[in-house]
Amino acid sequence: MKKYCIVSLVLITTLFPRILLAQEKQVSFFDKKGNVRILTTEMDALVDTIANVNHRWDDIVWSRKVYRIVDLRDKQNYQLYFPMRSNDQYKSLFRTMLDAICKGVPVYRRNAREIVPSFNDSARLEGDELSKVFAYDNNMDNNLIQINPITKQAKIVGDQYYNYVKNQFKFMIQEIIFFDKHTSRMYSKIIAIAPIYALHPDNSLSKNPMKFFQESVLCWFAFDELRPYLARQYLIPNGNETARLTYDEYFAQKLYASYIMGDSNMFNRMLLESELTYDRIHKEQNRIETELLNFEEDLWEY
Repeated sequence: MKKYCIVSLVLITTLFPRILLAQEKQVSFFDKKGNVRILTTEMDALVDTIANVNHRWDDIVWSRKVYRIVDLRDKQNYQLYFPMRSNDQYKSLFRTMLDAICKGVPVYRRNAREIVPSFNDSARLEGDELSKVFAYDNNMDNNLIQINPITKQAKIVGDQYYNYVKNQFKFMIQEIIFFDKHTSRMYSKIIAIAPIYALHPDNSLSKNPMKFFQESVLCWFAFDELRPYLARQYLIPNGNETARLTYDEYFAQKLYASYIMGDSNMFNRMLLESELTYDRIHKEQNRIETELLNFEEDLWEY
């Protein structure tokens, strides 16, 4: 009898706390005012547990960097563009990035001669130089980001935000695609992301397409440094209010549409620098995409 009592006591002490814990985790769909609850507290807790897969150097037998354009005018990317006027629940990708700047995420300047990002401390944008990157016109007071000269704190100028963001249609991402022999599969990882704004006042409007495009790239963000802020923000729902998705989950699942602008090559140049016609550029884009898709199949052909 004593034996059964001990067993029962052990079961109670182990199962009862779990039952209480399960009850505590039950969260109501509505808040106290009857609105749909946004789990911001739970999201803040999950930021500390962002998944990072560590691949060993010796296991990576092939890799290739590509540069992709994410055009927000593509229907598949609408969720990144809206809402144009942010609210307490949802923000556009660009507004999320601006808020991250105000909270201290590092921002890096684009290279003057090539688009390849650099994350050295010397490339970090600060102060008036950072503010000038997000210039709306030639008046410094209208810059989208203003820096307090005393506290060095960045803030968003709301008066110009709507006029600015309605013309901010594109992002550029640097992505690496690699093969891990330990798991025998292909992976892809976003290394950096850059907003593109063609109407920047310093843009020379050059007739050279590559020069014009290069000057439209505002700055670079290291994607892993941006992820904690993306993981705290939901995208605006697309037809299902309960199917909430953070920006970090959206990019991890590759739900965006994109097209290739260039890749790592011995000439160190983008497709626009190749002096090809647009038809030839399109064929080159298809060629690179096909090579990336066929690599894993060709690896195991024999």
